[in-house]
Amino acid sequence: MTEGPWALYVGRFQPFHRGHVHAVRYILDIENGVVIAIGSCMNSHELRNPFTFGERLRMIIGALDDLGISRRRWYAVGVPDVEFHPAWVQLVKALSLPFYRVYSNDPLTKVLFEETDYEVRNIPFLKKEQYSGTEIRRRMLANEDWSDLVPEATIKVIREIDGEARVRKLCVNANGTCSKTTEKH
Repeated sequence: MTEGPWALYVGRFQPFHRGHVHAVRYILDIENGVVIAIGSCMNSHELRNPFTFGERLRMIIGALDDLGISRRRWYAVGVPDVEFHPAWVQLVKALSLPFYRVYSNDPLTKVLFEETDYEVRNIPFLKKEQYSGTEIRRRMLANEDWSDLVPEATIKVIREIDGEARVRKLCVNANGTCSKTTEKH
């Protein structure tokens, strides 16, 4: 493992897609190493968070290994949500390797880290409307192809767990129809 300094990249990775790959590469072009904080790690089997922490971790490991990105340059950690937002930054720090800079485009994440004196940098988006977890889950619900939006490792994990069927089952209401095809984030 590299000695750092480490930067932090927070996301839910529901699922890990090509936009996330772009972000990791962008960060590693600048930094020695990146801590990938898998947020909402305790949530799964929900339409907004259909995949478990372990499934998301497997997607990330597989994708970055396939790209030849040395594991000495990145580290992944699960971070649960907390109801009191200011305490969340302290939890991230407690669960993570030491980091000195944060990369995020999420407004809440940016504010929380800026208020605790971290430098926060934006990540240039790669086709944001296309490469998003919301769009991928929408396509799964609509039975449309989503595989071009994610790395091969993500496809493999989703197919192994029958993730498309899981997403559809999570959306079915009492009438047998989906009432949440436009959920956000």
